[in-house]
Amino acid sequence: MTQVFDDEGRQVPVTVLRVGPCFVTHLKVGEKRNRQAVQIGFDDAKRKNITKPLEGHFARSGVKPKKVLKDVDIEEGAELELGQRLSVDIFEGVDKVDVIGTSKGRGFAGGVKRHGFSGGPASHGSKVHRGPGSLGPGTDPGRVFKGTRMAGHMGDETVTVRNLEVVEVKPERNVLLVKGSVPGTKGGYVTVKKA
Repeated sequence: MTQVFDDEGRQVPVTVLRVGPCFVTHLKVGEKRNRQAVQIGFDDAKRKNITKPLEGHFARSGVKPKKVLKDVDIEEGAELELGQRLSVDIFEGVDKVDVIGTSKGRGFAGGVKRHGFSGGPASHGSKVHRGPGSLGPGTDPGRVFKGTRMAGHMGDETVTVRNLEVVEVKPERNVLLVKGSVPGTKGGYVTVKKA
């Protein structure tokens, strides 16, 4: 993240996203399929990490092996072909985008950290400082309901941030500036699509 200044001199917090170049590696269109989609590849992969079947897959599309492959739905009637290069230009004139990424993993977390529970009293003989309290009713139904919020694995899940404002598109550097933050770590992979 960084900051830029708008026309009126106000500070705007932005996230810098390197969007592309992506290449079309597989077309998933036609009457057999019930959706219109393409597979796109991003970020060159190391030679040692490519299996023989994947090597053939990339050779068919005429694209150097890519590290990240993602299926993306396309609009009806969009003309795309194998090996076509997609750059940040496709976001020219777009006001808002959705960003999908994997949130940072926090490991095993208790109820206070994971769900914002208030915890028990801190003093006066209390022995439950950060415990969750009661987990449910007693004799009837005599069990804990599914979905009850408890301690457990936190983070490392798919998160979608919707309607992020596009501040600037820089085609010469394949960079997109969006207002606010996006899920994941620095250098992590995210999917950007029109809102």
